[in-house]
Amino acid sequence: MSVFHFFAIMSRMKYINRWSLMNNTRYENISEHSLTVSMLAHALAVISNKRLGNNIDAEHAAVIAMFHDCTEIITGDLPTPIKYSSRSMRNAYKNIEYEASQQLLSALPDYMKDEYKTLLTPEKDDPHMLRLIKAADKLSALIKCIEEEQMGNTEFSKAKTEIRTALDKMQLQEVNIFIEEFLPSYSLSLDEQNIAL
Repeated sequence: MSVFHFFAIMSRMKYINRWSLMNNTRYENISEHSLTVSMLAHALAVISNKRLGNNIDAEHAAVIAMFHDCTEIITGDLPTPIKYSSRSMRNAYKNIEYEASQQLLSALPDYMKDEYKTLLTPEKDDPHMLRLIKAADKLSALIKCIEEEQMGNTEFSKAKTEIRTALDKMQLQEVNIFIEEFLPSYSLSLDEQNIAL
């Protein structure tokens, strides 16, 4: 009987910290980040369907988002300013990500590979859904910046402005609705959120 390593490898997402060039008050690993992006992608898809009359598979979006950074188990988290510093750097990193995804897929039995290939390399999926997942990734980063500022850390102020500008440029109604209806709560304390525990 063969033994496959895919899920044991996935469990190592908790060891890869994000924002490695930044002074963090609390480190965030890619496992935590992926859960947040998954929840946000699902929320954006639900907003898209219920408020805007679209037909996005919210659960599929959530699962793609859950795996969106798993190649960083192999590549590590390359800081955004470096990753996007030039076209050649972007292309090189895209190739590295693809190779990493192929290595991860090779850790699965053949009968599972096709299913997971669509999650790890979803480029041929619904373009609007993929834009929502990208927006969810940026929203997660914006929330991290807000949380750091709440702790008095000004290190994330410029990143917060840049990420918010990038989200605005995406011109997605789903994002605008989320920002208006849900984002303000991230700046409140638990008591201010009036949650009954």
